[in-house]
Amino acid sequence: MCPYMTMGSKNISITDEAYYALSRERRKGESFTEAIIRLARSSGKISDCFGSWKMSAGEKEAIFGRELPKGWRKSTERLKAIEAEMP
Repeated sequence: MCPYMTMGSKNISITDEAYYALSRERRKGESFTEAIIRLARSSGKISDCFGSWKMSAGEKEAIFGRELPKGWRKSTERLKAIEAEMP
């Protein structure tokens, strides 16, 4: 039995696509909870990957010179629009 099974439970909402993807990953006799915990443990944390990818100068320019600033501008514009709609 999974040690997390003794804890409380939470309901989550996922798309059909995510449900079927998780369903395909389940092992015989494995609950969805056990599958999620197994997959989360085996994949590690995203921060474990930091620094492992060597970017080219072109990639750095594309990401830090164009894409991130564009995303920040859009986020700032959207936040201002939301604030303007608030009473």
